Parts: sequence; structure tokens; C-alpha cells
Amino acid sequence: MPSALPDGEPVPDDGSLPASALPGSADRPLGFYLHVPYCATRCGYCDFNTYTATELRGTGGVLASRDNYAETLIDEIRLARKVLGDDPRPVRTVFVGGGTPTLLAAGDLVRMLAAIRDEFGLAEDAEVTTEANPESVDPAYLAALREGGFNRISFGMQSARQHVLKVLDRTHTPGRPEACVAEARAAGFDHVNLDLIYGTPGESDDDWRASLESALGAGPDHVSAYALIVEEGTQLARRIRRGEVPMTDDDVHADRYLIADSVLAEAGFDWYEVSNWATSEAARCLHNELYWRGADWWGAGPGAHSHVGGVRWWNVKHPGAYAAALAAGKSPGAGRELLSDEDRRVERILLELRLREGVPLGLLREEGFAASKRSLEEGLLERVPFEQGRAVLTLRGRLLADAVVRDLVD
Repeated sequence: MPSALPDGEPVPDDGSLPASALPGSADRPLGFYLHVPYCATRCGYCDFNTYTATELRGTGGVLASRDNYAETLIDEIRLARKVLGDDPRPVRTVFVGGGTPTLLAAGDLVRMLAAIRDEFGLAEDAEVTTEANPESVDPAYLAALREGGFNRISFGMQSARQHVLKVLDRTHTPGRPEACVAEARAAGFDHVNLDLIYGTPGESDDDWRASLESALGAGPDHVSAYALIVEEGTQLARRIRRGEVPMTDDDVHADRYLIADSVLAEAGFDWYEVSNWATSEAARCLHNELYWRGADWWGAGPGAHSHVGGVRWWNVKHPGAYAAALAAGKSPGAGRELLSDEDRRVERILLELRLREGVPLGLLREEGFAASKRSLEEGLLERVPFEQGRAVLTLRGRLLADAVVRDLVD
């Protein structure tokens, strides 16, 4: 089941922000994340805030229906306009995620985007992305999205091997994600991403190489590759605990990462974030870069998180409770926190160190800087950027990124 929300102070009924949140906003990009919490089936490894029809039956009534979800989410977009007042920024990025956004009609996704355009305006070069399940789209659906203003799409491929997909409880057939890339290109999408997962129980090095080769053969300009994390409370965690499938260890994850980086680099993909590779700067996911660089974004939808000017808040998780709050004219926010200067310094190190450009050494305190010099000598940080005032991970450093970050934030 979905993980729990963090603790925090209450969000005002009208969603208003502290006076400190908006000054200086003109210097920060603004993005929107739109969460669609519906899935046809629950994947065994997933602990995202998503719900199948069976899980929602009898718990949310008409308020939790997919049929009227677009209108409910548009209500929150309108709330965002009221909360942000006369903020003049056009929206730089929109990302529709889930769940499976493409379980909604293409027209619903287009109307959600149109509401953002109507309320805020879109930057001339705005990036507009949706995630998609390969089995839930066809050429006509993709054409409708492209005509409606979407210019980037991300398909959940995960693996090219049937036995790996089976362990993950993925329902698409091998080969379908690759076909989707061709259909998206034919529909006119500028940028196409494929998501992959490595380290699934029962996956071999050859399986992983085959998945990478299949993904590259499809012709995307962006690939995301994530190590499988077995979350407590998921079906996969229970299967591992019962001994039905083996657990993959960290050494295997490291080997698979090295394979990914080698294969992708040979194909002309450069890493720009630890788990993301792109063929050019234009192919990078700008929306995710907003997160990694601490910009502003409004997350609309059940369980969605937002950040504006050092204020972070999150919505109630259940679609029924979310819709009920908006229907009553109230913010669906469940809690929020005001980040201190120290919180923001630490978060910059945590997030920016994962980027190809790295993090300024000036953000480090005395102990963190001493740790950075040790990391440099241990081959975890690049020497030339370090001499220029930035901590940038080497390939080995990427494998140990979490440990490096822990040392640098001291």
C-alpha cells in the first residue's frame, strides 16, 4: 500500500502561503506536477499513492471516480491561481504522473493542461510531459495529446524480458514500449523517454543488457534507469520474505549500473543526473531539474507534494478525501513545513550533488569540506571541477552517492 505522509503543521483552509514564500519568485522557474492516482492493476514493487478500481470501490463514491477526475484536479489548479495571487510567472514545465495518467481520456489530460494555460500561461518553450503505460495508448491517443500541447512523453518499459516483467507484475508485453516510441515520434513528440528498472530478482546481466539494447533500438532521446528498491508493505517485499524470489544485493546493483552507463555512453547518451541519461541538453527532463535545483512547483492531486519559496506541503492521499475538500471549497493540503536556511542548504547538497554540474563547494561547512577533500583523494569526486570550486561525482562516486552526500552535509 502507499507509504504514509510526513508530519507537519496544518495547511490553512484557503491554502494561503506565508508572506515569506513569494518575494523573489520572479527569479525562480515555476512548474506543475499533476498526479493521476489510478492504475489498472498494482505492480508488486510499487508503493506510490495509486489505487485500482477494486481498492477504491465503496471508499470514495462518485467523488473518487476517474470519470470526473479532470474537473476535480482543475479545481485545484484554480485554487493555485488564487493562492499565488498576481504572481506573473508563466509555467515553465508541466509533468503528468501517476499512477497511469493515460487511463484517463486524452481529452481529460488536454483539458488539465489547458486549465494551467488559462490560469497562468505557458512559457513559450514550456516542456509538457506525461507518463504513459505502453498498453494504454495507441496512435490516435498519442496524436490527441500532441495536438493538445504535450511535447514530451515517458513510457514505463522497465525490462525487455518477460520473466522480469512477471516478477514486477508489469502487464505490458515485451516489444510494446519500443513500438510506442515509434508511434510517439510519428505523432510529433519532440522528446521520448523510456524508464528502466535494474536489479529485479531473477534478472541476469544478459537480461539487463538485452533491456538496454532494446530500449536504445527504439530510438528514445532520454533513458532513466533506476535500481529496484523493495519497499516494505509491497507484494514484492512479502514474496521475498516468504522466500519465493531472491533479494538482489548492492553489488549486483552496482554492476548493473556500470553496464548501463557503459552501454548508454557508447550509444551517445550522457548522464546528467545519477539515474538519467540524455542525447543532448535539450533532451533532459527540465521538470525533474526543477526538483533537483530547488525551484518552485505546485503538485496537484491526491498525495501530491508542492514547494514554493521554502514552503513545502502535501495533499491528502485518498482520491475521495481530496475531491471532498475541493468540493467544499477548501485546500486539500494535509500538512506543510517551512524550510529553514539550513534545511535548504542541506537539500541543495543532497539534490545538486546528483547532477552532472555538481554542487558548489561554498555550500559546505568545515567538516563537509574536509570530507569532500577525502572524497577527492578516494576518487569519488572529479579533480578539475573541484579545483574550480564544485564537487562533481566520478563514476565510482555515483555508485556511492548516498555515502558521499552523508559526509558532505556535516
